[in-house]
Amino acid sequence: MSIKKRTLFNQKSTDMTQGRILPLLVTFAVPILLGNIFQQLYNMVDTWVVGNYVSNEAFSAVGSVGPIINALIGFFLGLSSGAGVVVSRHFGAGDEEDVNKTVHTAIIMTAFFSVIVTAAGVLMTPFFLNMMKTPPEVMPESLSYLTIYFAGISGLMLYNIGAAILQAIGDSRSPFIFLTVSAALNVIGDFVFVLVFDMGVAGVAWATIISQWVSALLVIITLMRTDTCVKLKLGSLRFDLDKFSMIVRIGIPAGIQMAITSFSNIFVQSYINYFGADCMSGWTAYGKIDSVMLLPMRAVGVAATTFVGQNIGVGDDERVKAGIRTAQFLSFVSLGISMIPVMLFAPQLVAFFNPKPEVIELGALIIRVMSPCYFIICVYDVLVGVMRGAGDAKTPMFIMLFSFVVFRQIYLYVMTNYIANEVVPVIMGYPLGWLVCAVLIVIAFRRSKYTRRYARL
Repeated sequence: MSIKKRTLFNQKSTDMTQGRILPLLVTFAVPILLGNIFQQLYNMVDTWVVGNYVSNEAFSAVGSVGPIINALIGFFLGLSSGAGVVVSRHFGAGDEEDVNKTVHTAIIMTAFFSVIVTAAGVLMTPFFLNMMKTPPEVMPESLSYLTIYFAGISGLMLYNIGAAILQAIGDSRSPFIFLTVSAALNVIGDFVFVLVFDMGVAGVAWATIISQWVSALLVIITLMRTDTCVKLKLGSLRFDLDKFSMIVRIGIPAGIQMAITSFSNIFVQSYINYFGADCMSGWTAYGKIDSVMLLPMRAVGVAATTFVGQNIGVGDDERVKAGIRTAQFLSFVSLGISMIPVMLFAPQLVAFFNPKPEVIELGALIIRVMSPCYFIICVYDVLVGVMRGAGDAKTPMFIMLFSFVVFRQIYLYVMTNYIANEVVPVIMGYPLGWLVCAVLIVIAFRRSKYTRRYARL
């Protein structure tokens, strides 16, 4: 390692351009996995508290608004991933000045988009809820939750950009610690606001945004106090147009894909809402369990993106290929381990969130139909991260938009209007969209000028 490159590292950053690949990916992914488990834990506690101590309508309200939240913050999350890729590539190449410019530009970008997302979220919440055909009995709780949530959404955005920067230099431990603290505060807040002050859904929303702001402050303080190249100096904040262009070149396609896909899920949710509050609750319970099942695979994906970004920065194609193979193997294994107990204990898991028999029956059915299909996601998940890290962000965007928006909406329309407007045929729109995406991503990965040199694994 050169003297210039050595100066970028401290005890928390990780050089992924050297050393055994499997241990590097595992040790990097484990803190991400644990942190995400804690994050999902407090999301589950939100749902559990309202499902058991408020009402079935409140449970449906909190669980069904995910597509709206994801639609509005999805675009920014794509930009965050773009910033992470740019930082990791400069970091792998040992370009300290370029890393620092990217960090400061990303923070300014976040402050700007925080204002936009907050305003859009608060103003457009009634419109989105009506678009989802939210039942009248669920509408007041949904409106209350979302209005408060979006009023404090900038805390989540600041945390996400800070975590992306730290993970790009190989520090996955700090974001894990911050999420652990945030999760603990959220759980405490849920019980205090709901059980002590009887604030209902509004109390759950307040607990969430307060905990997110704490994690945001922790990540910003860490960036300000670090002695690595990602050190944030508020007095030195400067907007670098070249670095911003690099971020948006990678981040905007990913952001558009995330935002539009999430927006399309608002329409999918309307198909679920058609079957009534019990089906909404069953789908909500499945969604919480689904998010936990996907955590190991997502953690591997983040690790693979950081690994690939650093090694592309030093031009080590053979190491990139080996990293792709190892990451996909870990993805399949981790999903298999998490899937078996979930399928076996599906009714008990649903009952944890909502004890109503009709909800348990529907939720368990959805889990057992959907879970085996997750192996399809393993096929394309790592490859998408590699394509973006290699500079081809547009191709995955177009493929995912076609698979998750165009194909899925056509399928749902045809299925519900001409074949069978029933729960299982409707939810099969998800795995069929994954299958289309997997096939097209594999073809594109092998043909793209950015990644075809990595295709012979």
